[in-house]
Amino acid sequence: MRRGIAATALVASLALAATACGGSDSGDSADGPVTITWWDTSNATNEAPTYQALVKEFEAAHQDIKVDYVNVPFDQAQNKFDTAAGSKGAPDVLRSEVGWTPAFAKKGFFLPLDGTEALADQDRFQPSLIEQATYEDKVYGVPFTTDTLALVYNKELFEQAGVQPPTTWDELKTAAATIKDETGVDGYWGSTQAYYAQSFLYGEGADTVDAEAQKITVTSPEAKKGYETWQGLFDGKGLHKADTTADAYAHIQDAFVNGEVASIIQGPWEITNFYKGSAFADKNNLGIATVPAGSSGAAGAPTGGHNLSVYAGSDAAHQEAALKFVNFMTSAKAQETIALKNSTLPTRDDAYTDQVKADPGIAGYQGVLAAAQPRPALPEYSSLWGPLDDELLAVAGGDKSLDEGLDSAETAIAKLVPDFSK
Repeated sequence: MRRGIAATALVASLALAATACGGSDSGDSADGPVTITWWDTSNATNEAPTYQALVKEFEAAHQDIKVDYVNVPFDQAQNKFDTAAGSKGAPDVLRSEVGWTPAFAKKGFFLPLDGTEALADQDRFQPSLIEQATYEDKVYGVPFTTDTLALVYNKELFEQAGVQPPTTWDELKTAAATIKDETGVDGYWGSTQAYYAQSFLYGEGADTVDAEAQKITVTSPEAKKGYETWQGLFDGKGLHKADTTADAYAHIQDAFVNGEVASIIQGPWEITNFYKGSAFADKNNLGIATVPAGSSGAAGAPTGGHNLSVYAGSDAAHQEAALKFVNFMTSAKAQETIALKNSTLPTRDDAYTDQVKADPGIAGYQGVLAAAQPRPALPEYSSLWGPLDDELLAVAGGDKSLDEGLDSAETAIAKLVPDFSK
């Protein structure tokens, strides 16, 4: 998901319309190469150039296949693909956020990849990531990049204050106050977004829903306790107040990379941008720790990332070409290249070469992946954060009480999973 939260890529609607169609509508000549369309949802500035270069490598190695590359803004891609697939005009390959994969598989939009060339190296990928790409015992995406959230911190500011990375939220409060006293800088700035608040639920052994029991649990005592901890980190010495503006994400990120706040919760999709900030001209000043634990003693954050999925509506020739392309883009060599250029996390162990692990950001996030929690096998799961985004923003801004916000979120979530009980 995220990982695309800050995506700022722009694409002209005319270009998108012209390249949207896969299958037999892509203008291939009878004796010419097959042209497949790939919708890439990565950041157009920091990540896309690497993918475009790999496309050229693939075309050079496969003279019978051309790839029509289209960069689609992450925050628009899900709806655009849903619309295009429903009218049989979707791209042959989609960079699909892990939460979209089961949802589109349920609709019949994605091709099952079991036994295909795309999954020839299935055993090389982290099993939990294959699990996240699975719907009703079939795999519908090849893990492309993975991520999770971590507590990222400014080592220099922490050392000046004489504090260690906190392992609990209570320790974070204490550390933030000490950092403020010793450096004059706020120790922590939290986000109002539901994805970032998810770790507080995990810290209480809770979640928004219990998928196995088909029950909505966002108002459970455990979940409420997690959100109370989240809310309490917007008020206190060294704790920055909640930013409820539309530009909150950028404000938090900019403050951190320029040394104006000592720690935030963030994902590896921002590693490249961390290094552009004045506080991290020395990359080794970037500290990365597991998200603090809650009162249950549990610590962790959602597993995110992207898969490459193939459109089920393309014809056989385009599907065959798309499978070759997916295999190439998810190979160990390609993933190593992507990691070195974009500072993103590979999904297969053989791509974590010594050169890749020399990047302190990648090495740091690789260390916290063990605490990441895979999402439930529920196609609607990623959509549940939408109602919570609205309600938590109102709570953080003082427009609603926590109880009011969670009750409203529960009502909205019930509409998304009508078979679930409250």
